[in-house]
Amino acid sequence: MGVLDGKVAIVTGGGRGIGSRYCRGLAAEGARVMVADINEAGARQVASEIGGSSTRIDVANSDSAQAMVSTTLDVFGRIDILINNAAIFTELIQPRKAFDEIPVEEWDRVMGVNVRGTWLCSRALAPLFRKQRSGVIINISSGTIFSGTEGFAHYVTSKAAVWGLARVMARELGEYGVRVNTITPGLTSSEMVQELYPAEMLAARAQSRVFRREQYPDDLVGTVVFLCSDASAFITGQTFNVDGGAHFH
Repeated sequence: MGVLDGKVAIVTGGGRGIGSRYCRGLAAEGARVMVADINEAGARQVASEIGGSSTRIDVANSDSAQAMVSTTLDVFGRIDILINNAAIFTELIQPRKAFDEIPVEEWDRVMGVNVRGTWLCSRALAPLFRKQRSGVIINISSGTIFSGTEGFAHYVTSKAAVWGLARVMARELGEYGVRVNTITPGLTSSEMVQELYPAEMLAARAQSRVFRREQYPDDLVGTVVFLCSDASAFITGQTFNVDGGAHFH
């Protein structure tokens, strides 16, 4: 018996990296998972590993977000959880640039996926959650909103936006029994991060934490499961900072 038995979860950006770990963690606790990703092959692979289903989504497209909801209902008959994880991270916005040197097109692309995408996916699910008077939404933000990491102004700004959006949604959906919370991960040593960042930089970051080690994707899964489960039934509008003690709030 898992703490999420009978629940259906959608994880955007679930076809690789940290998102795939969320999918596996939710499935291990009994949830049926829709792996939603613009990378169809990756989504199918993760879904096959966990006994879930997959769908292609461009989160920045309203029709695509709505289709994700419709497909999930067709496959599973219900939806209980949305993990807004899909995002453009630093692999697509390198090299670092001062805030006033970021091309307008690059700024708009990051905002389109990270902010608009989170809003559109939540917007597509809101009528269903209101109707069933239950639901869980988790926005994946970033610890960079606390540190103001240089060179990634668009990424940091986008992650601050989804943090703020979660607070508004928590208030607007609270009367319907819908819980909305935010997770702010520290720099997490996913496969992508290990490819992009020098090992010495990751080691130095580890020394800046209370727990002096690298952060790994599995370090985030427990918080996600907790916030999706009935154990957090009276928690909404909150920010859960999971970074091994790099920032105190």
